[in-house]
Amino acid sequence: MKLINRPAALIITALAAIPSILGQTKGRDTELTYIMPEPYEVHKIVPPKGNKVKNVILMIGDGMSLAHIASAWSANHGKLFVENAEVTGLSKTPCLDQLVTDSGAGGTALASGKKTKYHSVGVDGEGNPAKSLVEYAADNGLASGVAVTCRLWDATPADFCCHVVDREEEDKIMAQYVDTKADVVVGPGWSKMINRADGRDLFKELQAKGFSTPRSLDEFDAIKSGKVFCVTDSFDTKLPAERGDYLAHASLKAIDILKNNPKGFFLMIEGSQLDDYGHFNDIDLLMQETHDFDRTIGAIFDWAAKDGETLVVVTADHETGGLTLIDGDLEQGKIVCKFSTGGHSGTMVPVYAFGPGAERFTGLYDNTDVALKIMELLNLK
Repeated sequence: MKLINRPAALIITALAAIPSILGQTKGRDTELTYIMPEPYEVHKIVPPKGNKVKNVILMIGDGMSLAHIASAWSANHGKLFVENAEVTGLSKTPCLDQLVTDSGAGGTALASGKKTKYHSVGVDGEGNPAKSLVEYAADNGLASGVAVTCRLWDATPADFCCHVVDREEEDKIMAQYVDTKADVVVGPGWSKMINRADGRDLFKELQAKGFSTPRSLDEFDAIKSGKVFCVTDSFDTKLPAERGDYLAHASLKAIDILKNNPKGFFLMIEGSQLDDYGHFNDIDLLMQETHDFDRTIGAIFDWAAKDGETLVVVTADHETGGLTLIDGDLEQGKIVCKFSTGGHSGTMVPVYAFGPGAERFTGLYDNTDVALKIMELLNLK
């Protein structure tokens, strides 16, 4: 009886799994067409002529590769704000123990200039805290901040503010923000700040440390100075079409506060959900998020061009989805793409630089060099 029923049970189990498998592979190695519904205008932004680097803004498109840029450029009828960058380089992304990295290890390399193990956040290969650009800036008297669209306990923002050996330690990550050296943190994720298993109210603890804790961008706008920890949503932000110019708004407001420091500032801005939509193999949402990130790049380039002493570096921590652009039409804003994976790939990622010190970012180098170059340009000891 067991010999007869066992194959039948296996067949039933396999059939039950088919919807799940199909859901996971939807769009993979399948032609997906996207047509840009409303292309946006892109204007020329002239880099400043000076060579003094007082401030650095590092912009990370999580999971963004040259294929994402090429697809977004084609969909927007052959124009993007990132094209205003006068220098382009390529970054190699392997982590200590794997060829294909994740945002924990990839972001740690960009934040600290040190390689670490897969899934680690803000620590070196031995599990010791790896000092980040946010912390180096604070220790050298500069202001520093983080602005993202993902939950703050996610890997990339945590790489700059926290130190854990495994990114899955989400409650621990969020609690570490109470001791952050950042002056401004803005993003979503209040669900892990209150009603916690440990009974802590992280909002109250931050307030005791001198932080204002606005819960919306409107409340954030009313603050003119001081330390700010702005948490706007319970988990991630809304979809790109629903949240408007959230990332550009949050980033420019963060700059407005950080620039009060006469010594300068460091700010990390992340277009966070490119990674999510790459994992989902959703070309529609991926292009919406990539274009939102590009418009934010345009807003930051505009500010930096007027400031004259700010370097902007745009890069990624890794590639997600194995995206390939296989066809399209520039006049229609039409692209035809394929994904090869629902995970990350090991392809190199672009580095774009705008402003004083940009020439340092040309060529081919390791992702750790991005942080090391920024440290040198800001004279961070």
